[in-house]
Amino acid sequence: MSDFSLTEINERISKTSTFVGPLKNDLNNVIVGQETLINKILICMLANGHMLLEGVPGLAKTLTVNMLAKLIDTKFQRIQFTPDMLPADLLGTLIYNQKNGGFETRKGPIFSNIILADEINRSPAKVQSALLEAMQERQVTIGKNTFKLDAPFLVLATQNPIEQEGTYPLPEAQVDRFMFKLRVEYPDRDAERHIIRHNIRSVNLNSITPAVSAKDIIDAQQIIHDIYVDEKVEDYVLDLVSATRYPSRYKLEDLVGIIDFGVSPRATINLIRAAKARAFTENRGYITPEDIRYIGADVLRHRIILSYEAEAEELTSEDVIHRLFEVIEVP
Repeated sequence: MSDFSLTEINERISKTSTFVGPLKNDLNNVIVGQETLINKILICMLANGHMLLEGVPGLAKTLTVNMLAKLIDTKFQRIQFTPDMLPADLLGTLIYNQKNGGFETRKGPIFSNIILADEINRSPAKVQSALLEAMQERQVTIGKNTFKLDAPFLVLATQNPIEQEGTYPLPEAQVDRFMFKLRVEYPDRDAERHIIRHNIRSVNLNSITPAVSAKDIIDAQQIIHDIYVDEKVEDYVLDLVSATRYPSRYKLEDLVGIIDFGVSPRATINLIRAAKARAFTENRGYITPEDIRYIGADVLRHRIILSYEAEAEELTSEDVIHRLFEVIEVP
């Protein structure tokens, strides 16, 4: 890439990314102690992906998504997943009209821009799978008709850990549709003290006015496509991905037999897309290995399928990712 092209992209990013700082500040003013969560949600949205948030109840997952939806001038739907939910409750269905003797389409809550799929693992697999077409193709089929979903389209799903009662594990095909799986951790002591003081006064979400338009988000997503990726960074991503499939080739003999299935090419694509979005939030027209490392665990953790041997040794995908970043050489 010529210097002129890189300079041009930097200028375009500077003009288009002006909303990022104020949007972060507005979110941080309400959501205390979850700065990483806020950064990752914005990166995922700008990369045109979907996010799965996992954490015990009470960590402000739902509040964060609600607040984000209030600050962006788009359509928002919160869908509470329950064990008795049906796919038609999510997508919509055909209703018979007695007056004209025909069927009419009644669209479901999925026809929105930002979808909060709250406690997605409270519903069985047939309901979770109903999201597959919408998340990947950005369209919904009802009867014989297919309807395109409006841009931007973002699914933010929350789930409690699988060990909690009354939950269903998500199908692997469903999990792979999420760009990020983010583990929401407990805040540290100082942040929790701030939470105590901050939440003495309640926040009226209805009084919040939008600070960003849908066009701002779509324009940012288009510019992010043009962010420069050096061949050495591409090689770094390819090494990380290949090491999950063929660990012995990368002197990771300790992972042989630990990984049943490595990550798919969708992980490779999402690593680059998310790194570009992170560079955009940092006002850069190119990505660095640090961008890959910043979002790497969130893209990979739900795509690495471990073996029974790993479970017996109490190893997790986090352990595998830590080894990958430890061994794969950074350009």
